[in-house]
Amino acid sequence: MIRPLKKFAVTKEETIIQAYRLFNERNTDELLRLMTPDVHWPNGWEGGYVNGREAVRNYWTRQWQEINPTVIPENCIALQDGRLEVLVKQTVKDKEGTILFD
Repeated sequence: MIRPLKKFAVTKEETIIQAYRLFNERNTDELLRLMTPDVHWPNGWEGGYVNGREAVRNYWTRQWQEINPTVIPENCIALQDGRLEVLVKQTVKDKEGTILFD
């Protein structure tokens, strides 16, 4: 007899941690699957926002050709409206490995 797989609840915090891990691994396919098709993503590198999964992919691809950011979530704070505020440690290096900011 085959039993159905148990579905495990995933908290918002676990999803955030997974997303940052995928970002740091440059695993865009899996990371974009966590996002809605109409994602509205801040373009912190060039300014403004990008809209949709492919625009986010293109933005990250351009960014990673120029700089090497690593972002580690350090704390998640639940806000009253249901969102999470995520405090991160971000280190950005140039392509030669020189730290641009930390």
